[in-house]
Amino acid sequence: MRIHFIAIGGSAMHNLAIALHQKGYQITGSDDTIHDPSKSRLEKKGLLPESFGWFPEKITNELDAVILGMHAKIDNPELIKAQDLGLKIYSYPEFLYEQSKHKTRVVIGGSHGKTTITSMILHVLNYHEKEVDYMVGAQLEGFDTMVHLTEENDFIVLEGDEYLSSPIDRRPKFHLYQPNIALLSGVAWDHINVFPTFENYIEQFQVFTDSLVNGGIMVYNEEDETVKRIVENSTNSIKKYPYNLPEYFIEDGVTYLKTTEGDLPLEVFGDHNLQNIAGAKWICQHMGIDEEDFYEAIMSFKGASKRLEKIAERNSSVIFKDFAHSPSKVKATTTAVKDQFKNKKLIACLELHTYSSLNADFLSEYKDTLDKADEAVVFYSPHAVKIKQLEEVTEKQITDAFKRDDLVVYTNPIQFKDYLLKKELKDSVLLLMSSGNYGGLNFDDIKNLLES
Repeated sequence: MRIHFIAIGGSAMHNLAIALHQKGYQITGSDDTIHDPSKSRLEKKGLLPESFGWFPEKITNELDAVILGMHAKIDNPELIKAQDLGLKIYSYPEFLYEQSKHKTRVVIGGSHGKTTITSMILHVLNYHEKEVDYMVGAQLEGFDTMVHLTEENDFIVLEGDEYLSSPIDRRPKFHLYQPNIALLSGVAWDHINVFPTFENYIEQFQVFTDSLVNGGIMVYNEEDETVKRIVENSTNSIKKYPYNLPEYFIEDGVTYLKTTEGDLPLEVFGDHNLQNIAGAKWICQHMGIDEEDFYEAIMSFKGASKRLEKIAERNSSVIFKDFAHSPSKVKATTTAVKDQFKNKKLIACLELHTYSSLNADFLSEYKDTLDKADEAVVFYSPHAVKIKQLEEVTEKQITDAFKRDDLVVYTNPIQFKDYLLKKELKDSVLLLMSSGNYGGLNFDDIKNLLES
């Protein structure tokens, strides 16, 4: 097949392009800009466009299909040419479904935890050399790409994102997969620019639950009241398997999971990660991995990239970075780190970077989310607010929203970096939470903060 990618440089898109290239498809693509790691990875495979920009002449009747990325605009000249020619245009999730409609589809959904749970499942399957197709939203240790597609594998494991599919397909991605086996980890309002009310947001997960095939399996976190209500009220003919927080204890900075196989030391920590493990275990069991083999493998799981990722540790100091940005994730991550390191000072830094987090009406959702931190810092860029065409957010609005009088707020990336570089980190944990990079922060500079 000959396939052209419009907006090939995206994290998901370039991984799909590489996966199809490795499957033997002829791949071309365009984008107005491509940054690393996408750029170097596409270049290595010979898939990097010769020039950045949009070139309608690349769109011809010789193409079997076009895959349209969310980054492209509805008036994209390549898209218009493809529409004029009547070519088959797929969104990213729509194409994944086409590639997997004869497989057993396992879809992991939820406002938070879906990347980590998908990663846990893939880690366990890889540990036991069980081959599956997959798509996950983070680079995993031991995996070359975030997407893997074959003709022969029976299962495909998909991270189910609730964001929109493409500029011309406004359905949430996870509505398109029609799972045989699914998981819902939790529901906490996000993507306010697309789902303006919590009720509208919840509805997307109800549709997802009802999209399971007849006789399908739904694994769900019964400790999340919204998830519990959605799944247990569903009239879809599916089997329902609840999970909750397993028993554990912390000793000398290590979390141990209590199991029938004994007390198992884990590389990850925090109630949210332990809940994730419980959900991943159910999914793996439905995929043929027994409980004993699951526990053997999960002990070596170190986490998904940027999900409570330890980037430096020396003597009495530790530095983590985490993708947390929505209120529920910020609270869960901050609480987990403090509980794990009770005797250390926790310095929690949060960048408000997404549409939702920079929306003045949404800010109140962050109330009390940083309370567990001994020192709390929020960074945001007024320039980012302008780019996203949002109303200006003031430092007072942020301080009032978090309900923390000693909150430190930075809007200048240089001043924020200076603050970090002058920080004394003895007997401390530095937690950097963001889906961005604090206005260009070099994390290698931060690693050098630790004492010799």
